[in-house]
Amino acid sequence: MTTSMASKSPGLIRAALAWARMIRIEHSIFALPFAYMGLFWSAQGWPGWRIFVFLTLAMVMVRSFAMTHNRLADLPLDALNPRTRDRALVTGEIRVKEAYLFLGVSAALFLFACAFINLPVFLLAFLALGWSAVYSYTKRWTSLCHFFLGSVLGLAPLAGWIAFVPELTLPAVFLFLGVLFWVGGFDILYATQDAGFDRENGLKSIPARHGLETSFALAGFAHVNAALFFLLAGITVGATWPYYLAWVIVAAVLYIEHKLISPDNLEKLNVSFFTLNALVSLILLAGVLGDVFLVSA
Repeated sequence: MTTSMASKSPGLIRAALAWARMIRIEHSIFALPFAYMGLFWSAQGWPGWRIFVFLTLAMVMVRSFAMTHNRLADLPLDALNPRTRDRALVTGEIRVKEAYLFLGVSAALFLFACAFINLPVFLLAFLALGWSAVYSYTKRWTSLCHFFLGSVLGLAPLAGWIAFVPELTLPAVFLFLGVLFWVGGFDILYATQDAGFDRENGLKSIPARHGLETSFALAGFAHVNAALFFLLAGITVGATWPYYLAWVIVAAVLYIEHKLISPDNLEKLNVSFFTLNALVSLILLAGVLGDVFLVSA
């Protein structure tokens, strides 16, 4: 029995790693902190374990749903793109039937979690699932696909806010717009590495349609807007100095991101995309927590 279990362990570990790579669980760090920002600002303190736990579960599940759906929708393209040919669905590490099953389970658990938050969140959960699924096809017909992705992740602070107070408020809207432009900007930069492939296959990303120079200019414009909306969110919620300190640091991080890479030098693209953008969400969350728990206390 022990030997049998040991022999199965490597296979189980490989399968777990394959699933983790497919849904990019580490990318939860982009959206989840913004959901917590909306939640803690809405509650102006600790919201209680029930809302916190079920919001966390909902965010993880809807992200798993969105990533799995995107991988299924892009499977034919991923098989052609040299950069994505090693993805688990392409190599067969994960079977398509398994992915569809996981998709259904993720959607069901997402709805289950939302039902335990409040009725408005539960009703809006169906819209969130549909919106997340539609994104996968937007790059086939519009260059605004990057900002559509931003709007999907922008639902995170809105969800966090209405999880405690089911009202659409100005700070929550500004957080939504901040995330929309922040994600749209870094997704444009990330798409520069596939500009040639997208152009050859009729995909309408901004780098494919307008070139790298224009893409970098638009990404910079988007990140300026993101910084402004994050600032407006703090002003309208009546934030105190910890949030504004965090905002200054985030503005500097966004500036550094655009200094690290250029149309002629994409060598540090992954550092810009993964490391610096992860810092943006975490630093802003730290600012909100400091505002709510340090100063307000």
